[in-house]
Amino acid sequence: MIKINNKRLALFLPISLFLNYAHAQITKDSILIENNYRSFYYNTPTRPLRKPNLVFVLHGSGGNGRDMMRSAVAMDSVARTNNTLVVYPSAYKNYWNECRKASPAQANVEDVDEQAFFDGMIQRLKKRYDVDTKRVFAVGTSGGGHMTYKLAMTMPDAFRAITAIIANLPDSTNFDCVATGQPVAIMIINGTQDPINPYNGGPVILGKNMNMGNVLSTDRTLAYWADLAQYKGQPTLEKLPDTDPTDGRTIERYTYHASGKPDVVLLKVIGGKHDYPKDIDVHLEALRFFQKQ
Repeated sequence: MIKINNKRLALFLPISLFLNYAHAQITKDSILIENNYRSFYYNTPTRPLRKPNLVFVLHGSGGNGRDMMRSAVAMDSVARTNNTLVVYPSAYKNYWNECRKASPAQANVEDVDEQAFFDGMIQRLKKRYDVDTKRVFAVGTSGGGHMTYKLAMTMPDAFRAITAIIANLPDSTNFDCVATGQPVAIMIINGTQDPINPYNGGPVILGKNMNMGNVLSTDRTLAYWADLAQYKGQPTLEKLPDTDPTDGRTIERYTYHASGKPDVVLLKVIGGKHDYPKDIDVHLEALRFFQKQ
C-alpha cells in the first residue's frame, strides 16, 4: 500500500476547513459493474447546484475513496463554493486497472471495466445533480495518477482535463491500453527524487510481490502529451515561490499553452519524493488548472 504523507500538509490548512469537513454529511453510492458493486463517495451538497462541474479525485494503490477525502479537504471546500461536485471513487479491491501490463493487482488480472465505472458515475451524477458533462475532470495520486492517464487516453471526450500526481506513463513494454491519440489538457506533478515513481523512468516496485513494470521518464511523459497537442519547441519555465525554505524542495512550472490547444503543464518538484510538496496544495493546484480549461 502506498502511503502519502499528508500530515505536513494538514498543518497549514485552516481549522475551519476541518470543522466543515467534520460536519459534512458524506454520501456513499455504488454502481453494479460486471457483477461487482463499485463504490464512490462525496460530501452531500448543502446548497443548490446549477449544472455543476464534476471532479473525480483518485486514490493511490492500496487506498480507497473514503480515506482519500482527507487528502483533498481544502480543494473540496473551495469547490463547494464554486459550483463543483467532488467525487472520490474506490478502486476494485483497492487497485485500479490502469495501463500497466505488469500489474499483479486483481483489477488488472481480471481486466475490470474502469471506463464503464466512470461512465456510470457520470451518468448517475448527471441524473441526480445535472452535472455538466462537458466539464468533467480527474486528479489522481500515484496509481490514481496512472488511472487518470488511462481516462485521458481512452475516454478523451468524457474528460476535459486531468492531473496526474507522482506518476509517469508506462513504457512500451508495459503498456496495454488502446489510446485514441486525442490530445487532452493535462498537468503532471512529479518529484525528482521519487524512489517509487522514478523521475527518469524505470521499474516501479511497491513491495515484494508488487512489481508494476517500467515507466517512462517524466520528460518523455510530458512530451507524449505535448506531441499529441502538436506543440513545438520548449515549454515556458516559471519558478514558483519557495514558500517553505526548510523542506529542501523547490518547484518549477513548465507550460505549453497556445490558443485552440489544450494546456500541457509539468510541475517539477526538485527534491520531491513520493509524497505531496509543502510549497503548494496539489489538489488546489489541480482545481485551479481545471478552472482555466
